Amino acid sequence: MKIILQQDVKGQGKKGELVSVSDGYARNYLFPRKLAVEATPGAIAEYHRGEAAKAAKLAADKQAAKELAEQLKGTQVTVSAKCGTGGRLFGSITNAEVVEALNAVSSTQIDRHDVSLKEPIKNCGTYTAKVKLGHGVSVEITVEVVPIGE
Repeated sequence: MKIILQQDVKGQGKKGELVSVSDGYARNYLFPRKLAVEATPGAIAEYHRGEAAKAAKLAADKQAAKELAEQLKGTQVTVSAKCGTGGRLFGSITNAEVVEALNAVSSTQIDRHDVSLKEPIKNCGTYTAKVKLGHGVSVEITVEVVPIGE
């Protein structure tokens, strides 16, 4: 029997998938628990409309991520920090500090988990950071660490 899952079912599939299961399993377990509905022609048509809507939303989200990447490409942010002799920082610059500076420069709101540094920033200077925007789109920005005026 063909069914459309209403929730994730272990061993069968994820919510919204069209799967084939035995009649007894569907009637005695899935239907009473409202985990699935029978795949009638109307339900299948609704399923395909939902799939088309998901694909359109995914394409729109990916396009928005690409536009944001173009906007952020070549962006340079400046982070001020206390430095000792030789430009050595007291502590290090974290993702959160880079995101705070990036959000101040641009009109976007980026999460600290989306920024990755190639190496810990422990000295004054210029570094690169990678910003993941989702859907496989990422962009590199420049982070300049300057000492706070003595």
